[in-house]
Amino acid sequence: MAAVAARAGAARAGFRRMFSVSAFAPPPPPAARPAAEPCNNLFVSGLNKRTTTDGLREAFSKFGHVTEARVITDRISGYSRGFGFVKYATVEEAGEGIKGMDGKFLDGWVIFAEYAKERQAQQSPQSSGTPSSGYQYSR
Repeated sequence: MAAVAARAGAARAGFRRMFSVSAFAPPPPPAARPAAEPCNNLFVSGLNKRTTTDGLREAFSKFGHVTEARVITDRISGYSRGFGFVKYATVEEAGEGIKGMDGKFLDGWVIFAEYAKERQAQQSPQSSGTPSSGYQYSR
């Protein structure tokens, strides 16, 4: 009787193993983003929702002349969306700003600073009477 139970248990384990193995491979890991070219404009992420533009400017002004600072805010609440931009007078000052503030605390949160990337030009929909929803159809 014990031998029959052992074989039944082994058969169940075999079925589990057979059906639990997926025939699909997991997706490949995402490709690393290419680093942006050094420029005088920095992208700052990880901001606290209470961080203001003046607070961002003050924190980064220790490393050079900040010509412009902007925290991107939510239209409804007015709080920070968690990122912003800082523009320095020179590329060298921007590099010092990255060295000085990347991985540091600002308003209790760890922030990350890197060179900003050029915005990709968006293709406008063709103006041949098609709706502006992005879908196109032929008549």
